[in-house]
Amino acid sequence: MKKSLTALAALAVTGLASAQSSVTLFGVVDAGVTYQSSTSRDAVTGASVKQSKTSLSNSGYNSSRIGFRGTEDLGGGLAASFWLEAPITNDDGATGISTFSRRSTVSLSGGFGELRLGRDYTATFWNDTVFDPFGTNGSGTNVISTVSGGTGINNANYARASNAIGYFLPPNLGGFYGQLQYSLHENASTDATSTTAASSSTAGRYVGGRFGYANGPLDVALAMGQSVAVDTTTLERKVQTINLGASYDFGPVKLFGELSNVKNKFDTALTNTHDSYNGYLIGATVPVGSGLIRASYSVVRYNEGAAGVTGEDPRAQKLAIGYVHNLSKRTALYATVARVNNRNDANYTGGLSAAATTGYGSAGTTYTGLPRSSTGYDFGIRHAF
Repeated sequence: MKKSLTALAALAVTGLASAQSSVTLFGVVDAGVTYQSSTSRDAVTGASVKQSKTSLSNSGYNSSRIGFRGTEDLGGGLAASFWLEAPITNDDGATGISTFSRRSTVSLSGGFGELRLGRDYTATFWNDTVFDPFGTNGSGTNVISTVSGGTGINNANYARASNAIGYFLPPNLGGFYGQLQYSLHENASTDATSTTAASSSTAGRYVGGRFGYANGPLDVALAMGQSVAVDTTTLERKVQTINLGASYDFGPVKLFGELSNVKNKFDTALTNTHDSYNGYLIGATVPVGSGLIRASYSVVRYNEGAAGVTGEDPRAQKLAIGYVHNLSKRTALYATVARVNNRNDANYTGGLSAAATTGYGSAGTTYTGLPRSSTGYDFGIRHAF
């Protein structure tokens, strides 16, 4: 009897081992030297003040990360999977596997598609990063992404949403793909009317979807979403995003494009107002031997009055160019240079600016300035495993 129980236990362990089809440790370590400079204009005196910074940074080409993922074949076409991915700051070692804030999901997939639960990329962020030649990393990140995810809009659900329930279409639809996503706000519900985010029962909620078509050299996708912003001192805000992105690979060159609109809507007891940000991007990648040239031009136009802007036709525009040299399939050297110009009081700093909008002048007097232009350079190495 004892031998039989032992044999049954061994068979059970063997069955579990064979069912687990894969568990993978993966990651990226990216480090580079970054130079940033910004010129601001004093709102009172009109004087210009320039600040600059040189640093050893991470994630100039790909985001540094470490993660674990696995899949278990359940039979009958079903599979269970998990994905745990943590950000790391390898330049100073201060951030390691302390949180899985990049992604932490468990899912069930089959012929019906995939049901995914946990923290994940939002549907509307995908177009900003997939159709950006720089992949929303480093100094080359498109200005649509840096404005949409910046402090002016303060949308915590811009790139990722926690407590999310996501559904993905199956991959066998002749090139059509798509997803729907709902992020639970996890606040106590009340039937009392409230327009302040501190007492709103929906603050933190995200609802979105993305649908596209990819076949051969063509990839095009439309995404829409709404996030209820979490602020503690202002009125409740709904951030609504719609963007359309596309790319086409001609072989010698791959072209990218995106159109985007973000509305930052403020709900009050008397009226609804909103700031509006309209953006577009054009870009390209060109293979050169074992390397890749990347370039993009992106613009965001602010509606007059948005975020305190008073100038006529305020806008931020950015030009970026870079080169990636692949030493192997996993290791690459990269260089990027980017320039941002602000027109008519568009208050954009983004990832390029080392200067704050408030600081000190040459005589030690304080100034309150608006950034006029920013420049950034990245030189680094990326290793994936």
